Amino acid sequence: MRLAKPLNLSGNGLPPGSFKATGETISGRNEAPMRGHIRKRATWQITVDLGMQPLQRCPACRKRYWTRDGRLTRCPKCGGLLEEDLARRQEFHSGFATKKEAETELAKLLGAIAGGTHIQAPRLAVKDFLTDHWLPAIRPTIRPTTFLSYQGHVENYLVPELGLTPLKELSPAQLNAFYRRLLTEPRRKWTTRCPKKLARPATPLAPATVRRIHATLHRALRDAVRWNLAPRNPADGADPPRAAGCTGARVKTWSRPELQRFLASERLSRLYPLWVLLLTTGLRRGEALGLRWQDVDLLAGTIAIRQTRVQLNYQTVISTPKTQKGKRLVALDGGTCAVLSRLKERAQDECRRQGRSLEPGDVLFTTQTGAPLHPDRARLLFQRAAKQAGLPVIRLHDLRHTHATLALAAGIHPKIVSERLGHANIGITLDTYSHCLPALSEEAACRVAALVLGE
Repeated sequence: MRLAKPLNLSGNGLPPGSFKATGETISGRNEAPMRGHIRKRATWQITVDLGMQPLQRCPACRKRYWTRDGRLTRCPKCGGLLEEDLARRQEFHSGFATKKEAETELAKLLGAIAGGTHIQAPRLAVKDFLTDHWLPAIRPTIRPTTFLSYQGHVENYLVPELGLTPLKELSPAQLNAFYRRLLTEPRRKWTTRCPKKLARPATPLAPATVRRIHATLHRALRDAVRWNLAPRNPADGADPPRAAGCTGARVKTWSRPELQRFLASERLSRLYPLWVLLLTTGLRRGEALGLRWQDVDLLAGTIAIRQTRVQLNYQTVISTPKTQKGKRLVALDGGTCAVLSRLKERAQDECRRQGRSLEPGDVLFTTQTGAPLHPDRARLLFQRAAKQAGLPVIRLHDLRHTHATLALAAGIHPKIVSERLGHANIGITLDTYSHCLPALSEEAACRVAALVLGE
């Protein structure tokens, strides 16, 4: 590949001040070489000849639409039928301050075209890529709850802030400014179940939320690179909030006297077995509500986590455990087995009154009508029970944190706790419950010193 000297107007078809570059053919056959030229306007501009490419042409208004940017059924301008055709296509790049910069970039472009690594620049905005390409493509490949999370990030944050930006022009600096606005500017979040007048007051987003939005965008842009729609992933060079800032907050738990007080006040409650199971096993809410009697072995003292019951836009769906290690066998203590045994007897009595027998596929926790307990209903009933017991109101998920904190404080090895919780790896357990580790470290230091010093 070579850059030519300034050309005259005789036969070259270029205005004064233009320069032309020609890429040599690779095979040596009579193939048209890739060509390009630069010209001086307000700034230096590059024009690259991409060769003959397919397009759709409207005979009525003579508009052309390149099929590489997507196929159409009718002309968007006049509604006429489109015809298939071929035409020579050019690509334009502008904004170069000097001729040297334009020449260097032209050489890179021609080299990429010759090597087959050039990415043509379809007129694709971030909004169109995320909503029309990315979300429909990944929907069958991920969990429904994960897709709902991605969709919320796209609709509530990414499209309003970045939607009009061309996909290829998105930059790390632009993403950093976007994250800064999310962290500092108040934002009101509307919910589908709450009218606007009852929506939460406008507040900036937490660092952990911004980091999750960054993770969604990073995956989307990574897929854009794989699909040859973008040359690079600008999220690789962005600086979202640090992980330490997202996980540094201490989880809220109940102390041993507080949970005993709660269980005492709920002993006659219909959901007492659910509270006991969550506290003694550390199950997630969806894992507990998805349990069926065929998953419970009271003789062996185990439960098998095979499915979860989660909510999707308030509708409950049956899903799989959160991670591969979420599919696990959890051991039960004798007290919990006794509570579940009484629950099974009550379920059998209720089924007899309904004129049927208890089936292995029936779920453990139901309403008085026999319907599976809704996850959000369980949350509301737990918070109401905590208030009635005069205790600090924590999330239902915090019972899982309470179980893990008490287990680590009792000296149970973090690996065992991690396996019972179904964490993907022990690092998640140690990071989440790091507030328990200083006491364990001090106890370990005393034990080791006793062995070494003989005290």
